[in-house]
Amino acid sequence: MERFAAIDFETANGKRSSVCSVGIVIVEDGILVENFYSLIRPRPNFYTSWTTAIHGITYFDTVHSPDFPEVWHQIAPLLRGIPLVAHNSPFDKGCLMAVHDLYEMPYPDYPFYCTCRMARKEYPFLENHQLHTVSAYCGYDLRNHHHALADAEACAHIAVTLMRKHSVEQLSELQAKLASYKKAR
Repeated sequence: MERFAAIDFETANGKRSSVCSVGIVIVEDGILVENFYSLIRPRPNFYTSWTTAIHGITYFDTVHSPDFPEVWHQIAPLLRGIPLVAHNSPFDKGCLMAVHDLYEMPYPDYPFYCTCRMARKEYPFLENHQLHTVSAYCGYDLRNHHHALADAEACAHIAVTLMRKHSVEQLSELQAKLASYKKAR
């Protein structure tokens, strides 16, 4: 099974560039081999009450945290040459692109895959396709939902479960198989 990374961001407010934490899990041969978590000081360091209610992170948690470029400097080598997967990848990819733009950093165009979209195709019978619902169905006990590292681990588990179920080695194969699987139903 290919090496890939599951990634999750939490944001401080309604702007996707306001990332305040990141969790990354590196998967190799279907096993979680490395992880990374960091709080990030968003720019500006402003939180809405509804985002804090979701993830519990506040201004005081990130006031002395590193800025995104410092955190990304640690992360980038882990992700070099591997695809990324996220649950609801348009959000996480959007965050990654927006924060790169905010800091005027070149955006590395990662191949991005979405376990939420995959789950909708594979498990249309689920009551919803939220991360906690899909991960529970796949046998993962997500105990700290909306903590970026816990969410990345749940996403990785979903991806590995689907890859094994469909006997594929790459996320691109899984995506293609699920696309044709849906049409065949």
